[in-house]
Amino acid sequence: MIDFYTWKTPNGQKIAIMLEECGFPFKACFVDLTKQEQFRAEFLKINPNNKIPAIIDHDGPGNKPINVFESGAILIYLADKKGKFIPGGLRERTETIQWLMFQMSGLGPMLGQLHYFLHYAAEKIPYAIERYTNEARRLYRVMDEHLANNKYFSSEYSIADIAIFPWVNLHDRQRIDLTDYPHLAAWHAVVKARPAVIKGLSLI
Repeated sequence: MIDFYTWKTPNGQKIAIMLEECGFPFKACFVDLTKQEQFRAEFLKINPNNKIPAIIDHDGPGNKPINVFESGAILIYLADKKGKFIPGGLRERTETIQWLMFQMSGLGPMLGQLHYFLHYAAEKIPYAIERYTNEARRLYRVMDEHLANNKYFSSEYSIADIAIFPWVNLHDRQRIDLTDYPHLAAWHAVVKARPAVIKGLSLI
């Protein structure tokens, strides 16, 4: 059994989708960020960086429990545990991980900042909105150009797609017109139709 600590965010959705794709038994444990539950002592024992998502796999390596935090690390751990959604060959595995890192280091942080300045900032700051909107559009172009010649971000459907999808799925919230990126739009439609993705999104 896996205890899955999460909230209503794209990073939480990544892991919900992955758990459904893998078919691992899990229990969703909601950490209400609006009540700052991520700072509670019991959660800090699981993730000292007070962020969701995090997991406790009670059937970890050597049949001993293991805590894993950071969504990218969780995706790699679950993929290796399942033996699926991450290619075995060094070239293909590296390609998958580089797109996972693209999401972790670029797409997520930049779109997160755009969400903040569009929807949550106490003061509307035109410079910040313009800066992060332009960066969002650049990142969308990078993805669209890659998918012009590839069905998925790696050689097959993988943790790279699972990581990227929840952020692109919020394109309306980012005020991005997905029809401007036809290859990305086609990919988005394919991934969105997967039963595990539908179920994972419905969880949170």
